[in-house]
Amino acid sequence: MHFFDEIKTGGLINPATLQGAFLFAIIFAFLAWLIGWILRSSVQRVLARDKHAHLDLMAVKFFAKLTRYAVYVFAFAAYAHFIPALASLGTASLASISLLTVIIGFAAQNTLGNLIAGISLLLYRPFKLGDRLQVVAPTGLETGTVESLTLGYTLLRTDDNRRVVIPNSVMASQTNLNLTNNDPRVICTVPIRISYDSDIDQARSILLTLAGKHPLAVKVCTCPVTQLDAAGIVLTLDVWCADALTAITFKCDILEQAIKQFTQAGIGHPLPQTTVFLADRRQVARPAESSPAGVNTP
Repeated sequence: MHFFDEIKTGGLINPATLQGAFLFAIIFAFLAWLIGWILRSSVQRVLARDKHAHLDLMAVKFFAKLTRYAVYVFAFAAYAHFIPALASLGTASLASISLLTVIIGFAAQNTLGNLIAGISLLLYRPFKLGDRLQVVAPTGLETGTVESLTLGYTLLRTDDNRRVVIPNSVMASQTNLNLTNNDPRVICTVPIRISYDSDIDQARSILLTLAGKHPLAVKVCTCPVTQLDAAGIVLTLDVWCADALTAITFKCDILEQAIKQFTQAGIGHPLPQTTVFLADRRQVARPAESSPAGVNTP
């Protein structure tokens, strides 16, 4: 007789009893945990040996987590089928279970949507681990490095070491700006406003000189006048930098050095101001008063 048939007939431990059901619950749980542990350890060893050179780290970790959850679900289903009381209960309550499945499906539609969106992110591959993304969050525009892609959420680490947790469904539906590519160079745009009575050529010469001497500037492009408004004249300095982080540092340095050089050179910095003209009320002509129709005024 088969081993499992011998167990069910009471040759060893009868799963129909409470003691047997409890014992087999421990066995199935231990086997599921053991398989999950072996899977996790195997993935870690493979990734450590591969050094991420040939395998997609994000995809491997995502499907490893998905497989571990599938192992637990399979273990629970096998246990429910193995215990006679649970098997008969499932057969008798098939309609109730179907209704419960529909209810759970509606309640967990966001969770299932995040799971499916995570799989689509792996298939279409708009980004990978280590890429710098610019996304829209409740706090505004956030820029961070992709740290992990879980079954439900994508985790970004910002430059100031904050963690931005975004649902996979949002990541798959919104427009994300991937700042990482084969050529990480970016153009750093530095707009600087000067007053109308300032010397434009002198201000441009100062900015180009500062950019040319800066160690973070790869190539200095141009510095044209890009805007004329009520506040003043806007000069925009365009410089190629090695990457996005370098561009941020370069912009901060240029702004600080420019305001010091402008002050020494006498180049004005426009400040918001309002001009009010007061008119003499005695010189304001009063409108002629209208007379009723048919009445002659002297």
